[in-house]
Amino acid sequence: MEKNQKKELFSRAYVKAIAAQVGFRTAIPDVDDDSVDIILKGKGFSSPIRNPQLEVQLKCTAKDNDDPSILKFTLPIKNYNDLRGDDLVCPRYLFVLVVPEDCEDWLTHEQDFVTVKHCCYWMSIKDFPDKPNTTNISIIIPKSQLLTSKSMRTLMEMASVWGVA
Repeated sequence: MEKNQKKELFSRAYVKAIAAQVGFRTAIPDVDDDSVDIILKGKGFSSPIRNPQLEVQLKCTAKDNDDPSILKFTLPIKNYNDLRGDDLVCPRYLFVLVVPEDCEDWLTHEQDFVTVKHCCYWMSIKDFPDKPNTTNISIIIPKSQLLTSKSMRTLMEMASVWGVA
């Protein structure tokens, strides 16, 4: 299997594992023509939206700029335009998983546990401006926006009241 295909599957598995931990359902769109790789669905919220959902564009990279506070990521302009704007039914996010260069290092198997390397970061670009670029745009993601079970739940709670982080 080609390395980018492995990255795609690994990032999907990573997000699905966190979703399972917090009790969210996941769905994979039949076609990815709108920059949505996975849909996260909540249930039983008592806010205005009892079954909120998030739409997510997944990216996986072995390129970490080694800055402890930010991750610089190059996003195709099509994804940028599909993820931004306020005319969407539910919030859309960019999730970027950073992995080691060698896929053999992505997981470490032990007798009692598995270690997954490295981290995934989330970003909303809903309010970002239109850009004249025709190919790519550089996105700066604060590393404080680490995707965890707690942060995923917070994003869903915000969606349940029509909010976006």
